[in-house]
Amino acid sequence: MKKSGEEVRPRKQQHPKPPDTFFLDRDGTLNVKPPPGEYVTSPAELTLLPGAAAAVRRINESERPAILVTNQRGVARGIMSEGDLAAVQRRLAELLGAEGAFLDACYSCVHDEGGCDCRKPRPGLLTRAAADFPGLALPDAVVIGDTESDVLAGRAAGTATVRLAAKAPDSAADLVAADLWTAVDLLLKGGW
Repeated sequence: MKKSGEEVRPRKQQHPKPPDTFFLDRDGTLNVKPPPGEYVTSPAELTLLPGAAAAVRRINESERPAILVTNQRGVARGIMSEGDLAAVQRRLAELLGAEGAFLDACYSCVHDEGGCDCRKPRPGLLTRAAADFPGLALPDAVVIGDTESDVLAGRAAGTATVRLAAKAPDSAADLVAADLWTAVDLLLKGGW
């Protein structure tokens, strides 16, 4: 049954069971996204989106990994240091932890465009996580993010994909949902 704020897009393949692993983008998925061209450069600038911690907690309670995969080009551009990024990631962990949620791992691409295989839409962050987590099968995982580069990274790695958007964008995603909570709820119920 379709709820307000969610859209299930037609797809060729039905997913009868919940994903085994959840790959989550950061800015615009877990926390408020800064304006275009700007970055979250300090812990004080990080604000969780409503329902994000509850969604991660729900993944945790399902005993499936919740893995952060985020592009952080601000490091390559000299806008922030890797130490600044680590401090922001610690703040994210603190904010999630305050609501009983946690991330199992965090993978960040700190490179500029064209300088690596890990910057989304390339699948490097996902394949590195699969190598680090024995038993993680990318075809049984899902990537959830607010941009098409998240979707394309998931497609390149062979995962299911969810695009977060208030209005249905033109997207290659398997599913479009208004927010992380809605996406996680649909995914954990299976049959999406």
